[in-house]
Amino acid sequence: MAGTLNKVMLIGNLGDAVKMHYFEGGGCVGRFPIATSETYTNKQTNERITNTEWHNIVVRNKGAEICEKYLSKGDKVYIEGRLKTRKWTDDRGNDRYSTEIQCTDFTFLSTKKESEANAANNAAPVTPSVGEPSSEPTIPEEDDDLPF
Repeated sequence: MAGTLNKVMLIGNLGDAVKMHYFEGGGCVGRFPIATSETYTNKQTNERITNTEWHNIVVRNKGAEICEKYLSKGDKVYIEGRLKTRKWTDDRGNDRYSTEIQCTDFTFLSTKKESEANAANNAAPVTPSVGEPSSEPTIPEEDDDLPF
């Protein structure tokens, strides 16, 4: 193979609202985290295990404005893009690295009803009771039509 490939495809749930940054030239960038999870059953203990991985998404210009307008915490989204690692220096002068997904395409997977329910749930956070494990909210899959 003569070329190289840097491509990422993720389906996950937003962990926070889209944070926007606007530039003087009129451009903008939006940043938000999404969570992807895998669940399996440990064959020895019969315990259900869930591993969650967090990904930092960066989307630019018109795409960022669309994401800010329509996405909210908990929404399910398909992200396509490429990996990019940035180097920066912290307050102590140490070199730090951040790996992000530079989004080139996205598709909203939550229905409008699910998005509204997520927004309502996020307005009034629920604290788990003592002895109840805290976990990321999951959105039940329904056979509803997509909002587009």
